[in-house]
Amino acid sequence: MLSFYYMTQKIQREKIAENVYFFQSDSYALVTAGVILGPQWAVVIDTLPLPEETMELLRFIKQEIGAKVRYVINTHYHADHTWGNCFFPDATVIGHELCRQQLEERGKPSLEEARKQNSSFRTIQIILPHITFIEGSITLQVGKKNIHIIPMAGHSADGVGVFVEEDRVLFTGDAFMELPFIVDGNIDDLTLTLKKIAKLGLENIIQGHGNIILRGEIDGAIKENLFYLENIRREVEISQKKKYPGDYLQEVSVEACGKSHILIGGMAYELHQRNLRSLYRYLYGTLPAMEEFNDE
Repeated sequence: MLSFYYMTQKIQREKIAENVYFFQSDSYALVTAGVILGPQWAVVIDTLPLPEETMELLRFIKQEIGAKVRYVINTHYHADHTWGNCFFPDATVIGHELCRQQLEERGKPSLEEARKQNSSFRTIQIILPHITFIEGSITLQVGKKNIHIIPMAGHSADGVGVFVEEDRVLFTGDAFMELPFIVDGNIDDLTLTLKKIAKLGLENIIQGHGNIILRGEIDGAIKENLFYLENIRREVEISQKKKYPGDYLQEVSVEACGKSHILIGGMAYELHQRNLRSLYRYLYGTLPAMEEFNDE
């Protein structure tokens, strides 16, 4: 679970298609959210990291249609995408069954810790999804738009995407990021999810962190993420043959695996190193040994 130390300045907003909007945090890791406006009510896709940001999103909805939010869809349980649920008290929250479980078991203790770091989180309450699913999908109709909520595991086991059929727009949550992040997930699941995304014939991808990916960029972005996952697997397999795999992995740069260190608001190096250590544990059942921790 990520920790928050930043105060918000403003959020970015962009219209993607008719009645479909993208929002992006300026305070933390370029986190994104979405809004789909109907004739009388709206759907929110994820919330933003800080209460002030989610309230700004809510003000936009009220100004545009003067109606309530009927549904909030959580793409996964992580705090920067779900803790704003409580600001939509009349909404029905939808998510994966594992999202509900993880918010109950891990979200509530994490919130208590966050309140010690940032007083703005004292207004937050964890709201669990009211409607959940495990297999298949859920479809909502918002005006003339059909919205499909579909499983997208990999970043985390509870990941879902939100596909706006008529506009060929996909909100991926963190299943798609500028730098794939698998510490709470599974590299094999994420690889399958990325290949599934490639077959959807999309106009836009709204990734969980970062800017909108346009139609002409989608194929390249998917290939780049798959290439990164292949590279970190290769480097971890090489490291396992070393006396101190952890020392080897510490020297594996983001760039060597096909990405830039400036991604995710400059957090790419930290996330990349966590990917390598986590993948080593996934493949070999233990964290990579380092010389400085050797008992010689």
